[in-house]
Amino acid sequence: MASDKIRIKDIAERAGVSVGTVDRVLHERPNVSPAAREKVEKALAEMDYQPNMYASALAYNKSYNFQLLIPMHENEAYWDEVEEGAQAATISRRDFGISLHINYYDRFNPASFTKTARECFKEQPDGVVIVPSSLEVTGMFTEKLHELQIPFILLDSYMPDLKPLAFFGQDSFQSGYFAARMMMLIASKEKEIMLMKLLKDGQVGSKQQMNRETGFRHYMMDHFPNIKIIDIDLPWDQPEVYDQALESFFKKHPRVHHCITFNSKAHIVGEFLLRSNRRDVQIMGYDMVPKNAECVRRGSISFLVAQHAFMQGYACVGTLFDAIVMKKEVTAVNYMPIELISRENIDFYRRMGIG
Repeated sequence: MASDKIRIKDIAERAGVSVGTVDRVLHERPNVSPAAREKVEKALAEMDYQPNMYASALAYNKSYNFQLLIPMHENEAYWDEVEEGAQAATISRRDFGISLHINYYDRFNPASFTKTARECFKEQPDGVVIVPSSLEVTGMFTEKLHELQIPFILLDSYMPDLKPLAFFGQDSFQSGYFAARMMMLIASKEKEIMLMKLLKDGQVGSKQQMNRETGFRHYMMDHFPNIKIIDIDLPWDQPEVYDQALESFFKKHPRVHHCITFNSKAHIVGEFLLRSNRRDVQIMGYDMVPKNAECVRRGSISFLVAQHAFMQGYACVGTLFDAIVMKKEVTAVNYMPIELISRENIDFYRRMGIG
């Protein structure tokens, strides 16, 4: 008999107990004698009974509080897509009493992460999604989560020492290695390549960006050691100086015809090139944010490496739901696809959720 057609009455008859006893065993309620529980469990095994987890979860009528810790950001950024995905996953499961609260911290300020983490605890979360700060600072937060037996998921940067329930993001080293290989298919004859970074107090925005650069440089050192990689460091929060800095760079380095950046701001260079009416520089960047997509369509960005930000946010909330509400086992390490987007395929890119 198929498990979805097995009635509580059928189980009770086979076990020789009341319907009420079977219901208490199925829902792990008290006031069941060991002998009666043994009879019911034996009947369940003999009938190959599989509970309807969705119906069971709905029946409890419980609410679940999920928290997302994410860097502060402006509109039309990579993190916008992450947020939208997380909210979409929450809405799709609203019948189960799922709520999501988004907490913001300054990615360049460890004290800001710590303060935001403390505020998160006040909300008594059932599960947490974390975009990590440094390993040390994030570890102080996750140690407390482990102590309180609150499951958490890491998004964007993988730190296995923290022992998360799951991780969602790209293999950032491989992503940078892949970016270098793709760029060199069209830039193998170049002498110099520009690497654009956005810095605040000498820091890039995430560990993931650092790992991408490491992968990129490994490929270049192994295969094109004679090509010079020239950094241009732009201040994170001073966009008014970008045009002058880029104009000065290209005047000083006229042999540079290829640029790469490992953040979601390739459009800074792309928009500069459009304003300057320059067509002799090819840019490779990351993330399908609207400004980057517009530059791809207009030809000032040649390629983007997509990392499915919407899907990451969607999957993180979906995985917390599966683990906490549905009591399912989940996959621990979930690497996102590494996809190359160009003008020819940009309109076919989809940000579909999963789950």
